[in-house]
Amino acid sequence: MAAGHEVYLGAYGYSKEFIERKGYKTVEIPPEIKLVGESGSLNLKRSIISTLKDGNIFAVFKVLSLLKEKKPDIVVSDSYFTGIVASKVRGIPVYLIVNQSNMETFFKEGGIALRTMGGVIKQFYNCIFRRVDRIIIPDFPMPYTVCRLNLAFEEEVSKSLFFSGPLTLEKFSDVKAEVLQKPHVLSLIGGFGYREPIFRKVIEVAKLDKNINYTLLSGPNLNPDVFSNLPENVTIEHFINDQFPYLKASDLVIAPGGHSTIMEALTFGVPVLSFPDMNHSEQESNAAVIELEGYGRRLDYNASPEEILRSIKELLENEKIHQKVETMKNLSEDLNATATFKELLESNSKISQKVR
Repeated sequence: MAAGHEVYLGAYGYSKEFIERKGYKTVEIPPEIKLVGESGSLNLKRSIISTLKDGNIFAVFKVLSLLKEKKPDIVVSDSYFTGIVASKVRGIPVYLIVNQSNMETFFKEGGIALRTMGGVIKQFYNCIFRRVDRIIIPDFPMPYTVCRLNLAFEEEVSKSLFFSGPLTLEKFSDVKAEVLQKPHVLSLIGGFGYREPIFRKVIEVAKLDKNINYTLLSGPNLNPDVFSNLPENVTIEHFINDQFPYLKASDLVIAPGGHSTIMEALTFGVPVLSFPDMNHSEQESNAAVIELEGYGRRLDYNASPEEILRSIKELLENEKIHQKVETMKNLSEDLNATATFKELLESNSKISQKVR
């Protein structure tokens, strides 16, 4: 947009509302998958059933119609495979952003039917990988890649890979830090669905040491007013319009194992205490690398408040960990991923003709 291009963002549900609040143009697209679980665990079978129940077999035709209406010169798909199929049908160049290419691991612990489905899905997305114009990994280049345990590409596809660096909405140098009491922990584990138990457990952790301050993001499905007798060192926000000032002012981030949040934390030089969703192989792998590389710690939903507090204190006080995440922040600045990605898109023949 800053370069003068017209950009439409396809989204649905809460994501669409969030993007619109940021002031961007959006278009409604059909959802692809619905995740279901409880008590911190992803239930794959229920997720598949729920997705099929709510799914729309005509989704690709809706996206085809959308592409015909907007006539884009290029499509960027953030792991939205319906958009990729529709773009190829329309003959539009398509770039795929992906941080996991071994999705069949979701199905490895299931029965024969689920494992069979995993094999079929693997064949499908390998076919997709071979046909997109470029595959963007929004992560640090090897050997620093956080999502590396989730990547497994065919040899013929490897030449299409481009490690852009973290594609974050804000740069560290452009953000003014929020004024927060120190030391400060920012919890981005929303209190919804199967993540609510850990959200409430963080509040219990805060009561154990009043010298550590917390801001908790409750998310759209949990009203902060339901909590009474909160300790004075805890603030709960229903929604943060811009979380980057909070991120810059924080000394630690508590988050699931989602790739985007981890990239944002490392870009801002903040250690991560990760609680990956159980049975969510992608998040568990990301969290494993965070611990392995010393960018933070990984705990599960069964951790006691006392154990969580010990990890928080270690991450706040460990200078080696802070030095490592500072190195990642500097690397992110050097990569300047958003500018590099813009140039990559503009190098496409259709875009470059219009730029000239």
